[in-house]
Amino acid sequence: MEFVDKAFARRLEAAEEMPQVHYARLYQKVRPEVGAAVEEICGGHMVFAGVGSPIGRAGGLGFDSPVSAADLDRVEEFYRSHGAPSQVDVCPLTDPSLLELLKLRGYTMAELNNVLYRPLSQGEQFPPAPSDIDLRPAESHEAEVWADVVGRGFREGEPCPPDFLQMFTPLFQMSNALTFFAFLNGELAGGAGGLIVPERKLLALFGAATLPRFRGHGIQTAFLHRRMAVAVKAGCDLAVTVTLGGSTSQRNAERVGFRVAYSKATMVKTFEAV
Repeated sequence: MEFVDKAFARRLEAAEEMPQVHYARLYQKVRPEVGAAVEEICGGHMVFAGVGSPIGRAGGLGFDSPVSAADLDRVEEFYRSHGAPSQVDVCPLTDPSLLELLKLRGYTMAELNNVLYRPLSQGEQFPPAPSDIDLRPAESHEAEVWADVVGRGFREGEPCPPDFLQMFTPLFQMSNALTFFAFLNGELAGGAGGLIVPERKLLALFGAATLPRFRGHGIQTAFLHRRMAVAVKAGCDLAVTVTLGGSTSQRNAERVGFRVAYSKATMVKTFEAV
């Protein structure tokens, strides 16, 4: 496994940063009422994709150079102007200046996640899915069906709210996106997504969920293998996923060769309403 230095960490951070960038740029075209926005800053990006959306943080900052107070002023003004909290991703390889500024400004931790990675080798072969599991790509006309099954998987089988569908269906209009269905003995059992980031030669894995009654059959492992196989054919040499520590998702990833690179925090500051 590769030593995680600052350059490698910058590449890993792109696995969350770039999907958000692509989502926001797509929203600008297909959902202009959201007011999505993207700006480059400090070697990374500030992203806004709607108030209350889980898509929309500042990521990739502080790898090329220190972050100044003026830089953080820009971040805060970006989010304040959109009526949203300022959210900034920080990892152990980020320049210490960023975390110091966030502490001085009263930011608190909103999330703490593990970043896991797995090298991919050209020509690498992956095990086929078990005979009772059928995986196939989800087509664009099936976007709502895919988003619904993923949403219900995340919500322990509960109905998927409309805002969740609206968040995930644009993935089908994004170039280099991966979307798969899983069927267990012919029944729709789950869905999985991802994005190939060509400029970083990596596969960003996300949006994978199995409906509760179909769990324990190896569907998530099959999803991981299939998406990595597609990524290898696309020229990627790295797969990255972000999970909660000690979660089933982390365990599934480690079973197929992923290792924790580091834990990363999402720091947040909420502004007073004017």
